[in-house]
Amino acid sequence: MSVTQSNQSPYERKKRRLLSPEKKFQLFLESQTSATPVGEILRREGIYSTDLARIREKVRQGVLERLADRPGAKKKTVSQADYDAIKQELEQKERALADLSVELAVLRKKTNGGSWDR
Repeated sequence: MSVTQSNQSPYERKKRRLLSPEKKFQLFLESQTSATPVGEILRREGIYSTDLARIREKVRQGVLERLADRPGAKKKTVSQADYDAIKQELEQKERALADLSVELAVLRKKTNGGSWDR
C-alpha cells in the first residue's frame, strides 16, 4: 500500500511504540533461540534491526553488571537530604575546631611562649 492510498502525508511519522522490559527480553530470547528468521520477528513486532541491536546491547550490559556484583553486603546510599545535613554538621564542627585552635594559640602565647612542660 502506498503512502497516497493510506490518506497519510509522506512526512508524517509512524507513532513510536513503547515496549515493556518483559517484551524486550522476550524479543531478545526469541531472536537468540528461535528457528524463526530475525527479519520475520522484526516485521511481526514492527521494530527495526537497530532497535533489536539496542535491546541486545542493554541485555549484555545488564548481565555483565549483575555478574560483576559480589555477594555480601550491598553498598548503602544516603539520601540527598541526609547528605546535606551531615555535611552541614561537619562544617559546624570544623568551624568549632578552628575556633578552639585559635583559643589554644592565644592561651599558649599568654603562658610565655607556649611551653607547657616546665
